[in-house]
Amino acid sequence: MTTVLLVDDQDLIRKGFAMILGVEDDIEVIGEAKDGREAVAKVAELRPDVVLMDVQMPDVDGIEATRSVVETHPETRVVILTTFDDDQYLFDALDAGASGFLLKNCPADDLISAIRLAAGGHSLLAPEVTERVIARSARGQQAADPRLDDLTERERDVLVAMAKGMSNAEIAQALFVSPATVKSHVSHVLAKLDARDRVQAVITAYRSGLMD
Repeated sequence: MTTVLLVDDQDLIRKGFAMILGVEDDIEVIGEAKDGREAVAKVAELRPDVVLMDVQMPDVDGIEATRSVVETHPETRVVILTTFDDDQYLFDALDAGASGFLLKNCPADDLISAIRLAAGGHSLLAPEVTERVIARSARGQQAADPRLDDLTERERDVLVAMAKGMSNAEIAQALFVSPATVKSHVSHVLAKLDARDRVQAVITAYRSGLMD
Protein backbone atom coordinates (compact mmCIF):
# COMPACT_ATOMS: atom_id res chain seq x y z
CA MET A 1 0.00 0.00 0.00
CA THR A 2 1.33 3.41 -1.00
CA THR A 3 0.38 6.19 1.40
CA VAL A 4 -0.18 9.72 0.11
CA LEU A 5 -0.42 13.19 1.64
CA LEU A 6 -2.29 15.81 -0.42
CA VAL A 7 -1.10 19.41 -0.06
CA ASP A 8 -3.02 22.27 -1.70
CA ASP A 9 -4.61 25.45 -0.42
CA GLN A 10 -7.75 24.76 -2.46
CA ASP A 11 -10.11 22.37 -0.73
CA LEU A 12 -11.84 21.31 -3.95
CA ILE A 13 -8.56 20.23 -5.53
CA ARG A 14 -7.61 18.15 -2.49
CA LYS A 15 -11.04 16.52 -2.41
CA GLY A 16 -10.92 15.86 -6.14
CA PHE A 17 -7.55 14.12 -5.93
CA ALA A 18 -8.71 12.18 -2.87
CA MET A 19 -11.75 10.87 -4.80
CA ILE A 20 -9.59 9.83 -7.75
CA LEU A 21 -7.07 8.01 -5.57
CA GLY A 22 -9.67 6.54 -3.22
CA VAL A 23 -10.78 3.90 -5.70
CA GLU A 24 -7.30 2.42 -6.10
CA ASP A 25 -6.60 -0.74 -4.08
CA ASP A 26 -2.90 0.00 -3.63
CA ILE A 27 -3.06 3.74 -2.80
CA GLU A 28 -4.32 5.29 0.43
CA VAL A 29 -4.70 9.02 1.10
CA ILE A 30 -3.75 9.31 4.78
CA GLY A 31 -3.93 13.07 5.17
CA GLU A 32 -4.35 16.53 3.72
CA ALA A 33 -2.70 19.90 4.32
CA LYS A 34 -3.64 23.40 3.18
CA ASP A 35 -0.17 24.98 3.25
CA GLY A 36 3.52 24.15 3.50
CA ARG A 37 3.78 24.55 7.26
CA GLU A 38 0.97 22.10 7.86
CA ALA A 39 2.45 19.76 5.23
CA VAL A 40 5.80 19.53 7.03
CA ALA A 41 4.03 18.77 10.31
CA LYS A 42 1.82 16.14 8.66
CA VAL A 43 4.81 14.41 7.06
CA ALA A 44 6.50 14.16 10.46
CA GLU A 45 3.32 12.76 11.97
CA LEU A 46 2.10 10.42 9.23
CA ARG A 47 5.31 9.51 7.31
CA PRO A 48 3.62 9.19 3.89
CA ASP A 49 5.37 7.48 0.99
CA VAL A 50 4.46 10.29 -1.42
CA VAL A 51 3.47 13.94 -1.02
CA LEU A 52 1.55 15.68 -3.80
CA MET A 53 2.67 19.27 -3.21
CA ASP A 54 1.22 22.48 -4.62
CA VAL A 55 3.78 25.26 -5.13
CA GLN A 56 1.93 28.51 -4.59
CA MET A 57 0.38 28.49 -1.14
CA PRO A 58 0.01 31.03 1.68
CA ASP A 59 2.32 31.13 4.71
CA VAL A 60 4.96 28.51 3.77
CA ASP A 61 4.99 27.75 0.03
CA GLY A 62 5.63 24.41 -1.62
CA ILE A 63 9.30 25.11 -2.29
CA GLU A 64 10.24 25.64 1.33
CA ALA A 65 8.02 22.76 2.40
CA THR A 66 9.66 20.45 -0.15
CA ARG A 67 13.12 21.41 1.06
CA SER A 68 12.15 20.70 4.67
CA VAL A 69 10.54 17.37 3.84
CA VAL A 70 13.47 16.15 1.74
CA GLU A 71 16.00 17.19 4.39
CA THR A 72 14.17 15.67 7.36
CA HIS A 73 12.41 12.71 5.75
CA PRO A 74 14.36 11.68 2.62
CA GLU A 75 12.38 8.47 2.37
CA THR A 76 9.28 10.51 1.47
CA ARG A 77 9.03 11.43 -2.20
CA VAL A 78 7.65 14.84 -3.14
CA VAL A 79 5.82 15.36 -6.43
CA ILE A 80 5.07 18.95 -7.35
CA LEU A 81 1.64 19.92 -8.65
CA THR A 82 1.71 22.91 -10.96
CA THR A 83 -0.29 24.85 -13.53
CA PHE A 84 3.01 25.21 -15.47
CA ASP A 85 2.42 28.48 -17.34
CA ASP A 86 1.70 30.43 -14.17
CA ASP A 87 4.34 28.75 -12.06
CA GLN A 88 7.69 30.55 -11.93
CA TYR A 89 8.97 28.54 -8.98
CA LEU A 90 9.09 25.02 -10.38
CA PHE A 91 12.83 24.93 -10.98
CA ASP A 92 13.49 26.00 -7.40
CA ALA A 93 11.16 23.25 -6.19
CA LEU A 94 13.02 20.61 -8.20
CA ASP A 95 16.29 22.02 -6.95
CA ALA A 96 14.93 21.71 -3.41
CA GLY A 97 14.68 17.96 -3.92
CA ALA A 98 11.30 17.26 -5.47
CA SER A 99 11.17 14.03 -7.42
CA GLY A 100 9.26 15.52 -10.30
CA PHE A 101 6.04 17.24 -11.18
CA LEU A 102 2.55 16.86 -12.60
CA LEU A 103 0.19 19.28 -14.26
CA LYS A 104 -2.95 19.83 -12.20
CA ASN A 105 -5.09 19.10 -15.25
CA CYS A 106 -3.36 15.81 -16.03
CA PRO A 107 -5.51 12.70 -16.71
CA ALA A 108 -6.42 10.64 -13.66
CA ASP A 109 -4.43 7.68 -14.97
CA ASP A 110 -1.31 9.85 -15.14
CA LEU A 111 -1.76 10.95 -11.53
CA ILE A 112 -2.14 7.36 -10.36
CA SER A 113 0.83 6.19 -12.40
CA ALA A 114 2.97 9.05 -11.11
CA ILE A 115 2.29 8.16 -7.50
CA ARG A 116 3.24 4.54 -8.10
CA LEU A 117 6.43 5.56 -9.89
CA ALA A 118 7.42 7.99 -7.16
CA ALA A 119 6.77 5.40 -4.47
CA GLY A 120 9.03 3.02 -6.36
CA GLY A 121 11.88 5.51 -6.24
CA HIS A 122 11.55 6.82 -9.78
CA SER A 123 11.55 10.43 -10.88
CA LEU A 124 8.79 11.93 -12.97
CA LEU A 125 10.12 13.48 -16.14
CA ALA A 126 7.17 14.13 -18.41
CA PRO A 127 8.71 14.48 -21.90
CA GLU A 128 6.18 17.07 -23.10
CA VAL A 129 6.95 19.58 -20.35
CA THR A 130 10.14 18.69 -18.51
CA GLU A 131 12.61 19.87 -21.14
CA ARG A 132 10.80 23.18 -21.61
CA VAL A 133 10.51 23.88 -17.89
CA ILE A 134 14.08 23.04 -16.97
CA ALA A 135 15.55 24.74 -20.03
CA ARG A 136 13.56 27.92 -19.36
CA SER A 137 14.40 27.92 -15.68
CA ALA A 138 18.10 27.18 -16.19
CA ARG A 139 18.53 29.88 -18.83
CA GLY A 140 20.99 32.45 -17.58
CA GLN A 141 22.21 30.15 -14.80
CA GLN A 142 24.62 28.07 -16.87
CA ALA A 143 28.09 27.33 -15.58
CA ALA A 144 30.60 24.61 -16.36
CA ASP A 145 30.38 21.63 -14.04
CA PRO A 146 33.67 19.71 -13.68
CA ARG A 147 31.76 16.58 -12.65
CA LEU A 148 30.68 16.13 -16.27
CA ASP A 149 34.32 15.50 -17.14
CA ASP A 150 34.10 12.28 -15.14
CA LEU A 151 31.42 10.87 -17.42
CA THR A 152 32.31 8.52 -20.23
CA GLU A 153 31.07 9.33 -23.72
CA ARG A 154 28.29 6.76 -23.41
CA GLU A 155 27.29 8.08 -19.98
CA ARG A 156 27.00 11.57 -21.52
CA ASP A 157 24.77 10.11 -24.22
CA VAL A 158 22.58 8.57 -21.55
CA LEU A 159 22.41 11.84 -19.60
CA VAL A 160 21.37 13.75 -22.71
CA ALA A 161 18.66 11.16 -23.38
CA MET A 162 17.47 11.45 -19.77
CA ALA A 163 17.28 15.22 -20.18
CA LYS A 164 15.03 14.71 -23.21
CA GLY A 165 12.61 12.79 -21.00
CA MET A 166 13.38 9.35 -22.41
CA SER A 167 12.72 6.23 -20.34
CA ASN A 168 15.35 3.52 -19.87
CA ALA A 169 13.62 1.38 -22.48
CA GLU A 170 13.63 4.23 -24.99
CA ILE A 171 17.29 4.97 -24.29
CA ALA A 172 18.18 1.31 -24.77
CA GLN A 173 16.44 1.28 -28.14
CA ALA A 174 18.09 4.52 -29.25
CA LEU A 175 21.59 3.44 -28.22
CA PHE A 176 21.20 -0.22 -29.29
CA VAL A 177 22.01 -1.60 -25.85
CA SER A 178 20.07 -3.61 -23.30
CA PRO A 179 17.84 -1.99 -20.64
CA ALA A 180 20.12 -3.50 -17.99
CA THR A 181 23.09 -1.70 -19.54
CA VAL A 182 21.17 1.59 -19.54
CA LYS A 183 20.21 1.08 -15.90
CA SER A 184 23.89 0.60 -15.07
CA HIS A 185 24.85 3.77 -16.98
CA VAL A 186 22.13 5.77 -15.21
CA SER A 187 23.42 4.60 -11.83
CA HIS A 188 26.95 5.66 -12.77
CA VAL A 189 25.72 9.06 -13.96
CA LEU A 190 23.84 9.70 -10.72
CA ALA A 191 26.84 8.65 -8.64
CA LYS A 192 29.33 10.78 -10.58
CA LEU A 193 27.07 13.84 -10.50
CA ASP A 194 26.19 13.31 -6.83
CA ALA A 195 22.52 13.44 -7.85
CA ARG A 196 19.82 11.91 -5.67
CA ASP A 197 17.65 11.09 -8.70
CA ARG A 198 17.17 11.65 -12.43
CA VAL A 199 15.65 15.08 -11.95
CA GLN A 200 18.75 16.47 -10.27
CA ALA A 201 20.94 14.91 -12.96
CA VAL A 202 18.86 16.59 -15.67
CA ILE A 203 19.08 19.94 -13.88
CA THR A 204 22.86 19.57 -13.87
CA ALA A 205 22.82 18.80 -17.60
CA TYR A 206 20.93 22.00 -18.38
CA ARG A 207 22.80 24.21 -15.94
CA SER A 208 26.15 23.10 -17.33
CA GLY A 209 25.13 23.90 -20.91
CA LEU A 210 25.30 20.28 -22.01
CA MET A 211 21.91 20.56 -23.73
CA ASP A 212 22.72 23.65 -25.80
